[in-house]
Amino acid sequence: MSREGVLLLGGTGFIGSALAARLEREGIAAHILGRHDAARLEKLLPQCGTVIHLASATTPGSSAHHPELELDNLALTLRLLELMQGQPETHLIFFSSGGTVYGNPERLPVAEDSPIAPLSNHGAGKAAQEVFCQSLRAHGHAVTILRPSNAYGPGQTMRGGFGLIRTLLEHARAGTAMEIWGDGENVRDFIYIDDVVEACMRFVALPQDSGTYNLGSGTGYSINQVRRIVEQVVGIKLKVSPRPAREIDVRTVVLDISRLEARLSWKPQTSLEAGVRRTMEWMKQI
Repeated sequence: MSREGVLLLGGTGFIGSALAARLEREGIAAHILGRHDAARLEKLLPQCGTVIHLASATTPGSSAHHPELELDNLALTLRLLELMQGQPETHLIFFSSGGTVYGNPERLPVAEDSPIAPLSNHGAGKAAQEVFCQSLRAHGHAVTILRPSNAYGPGQTMRGGFGLIRTLLEHARAGTAMEIWGDGENVRDFIYIDDVVEACMRFVALPQDSGTYNLGSGTGYSINQVRRIVEQVVGIKLKVSPRPAREIDVRTVVLDISRLEARLSWKPQTSLEAGVRRTMEWMKQI
């Protein structure tokens, strides 16, 4: 049986869909599972030399007051890892979260060896999944852990409390007010979807890799700065609805991406302004 295929777990989401399209363009067989398709894992896994685990049913906001919601994510990951014990040649690429697992880092930009100290249940869930993935790694399996920052770009759907750039552009189009939690000075690292896909594809070509990497732009922007960039691109001033700051929100996180750059000879290619403009052009077509 051929094991050249790639299994995309969570392949119907934003990043997964973009990866599926890239795999198709390159003629690589992709088996796409949504997060509710766990029953098909056992059948498809032996056909695949690489598993990219993107599946997540939560956001920092959705599980903020309901930590038990993270159990579904953990259960799916544990089921995958159990099955992979019998597939020692399969490379696992697990998407964690560079925006939530570090909490408020002591040093910026934050490197991969910094303490894990999530403020949100979502971040805690990702951290727990990482630990289980590391356990599989300790038994000789190739496990790549990616900690992406805030991915955005064409193909990102509206999802409550998630996806700042897509949400800002939607409010600009509709002329409605955007809720801003706190003073708008929280800083995040944003990465364009094509740059995420390119980095992931390079790991697909490295089936023996077993490292942990930040995946971001390496540059921080406050919510207010992003809002001003969106206003510049769309040519209108956005309406804002201030809301109290939330305890689950990290104040500042910017990722140190030097380890990833060294491993892949990779650099993000799309500036924030260019990415916002491309996203806006895509939105005009939908």
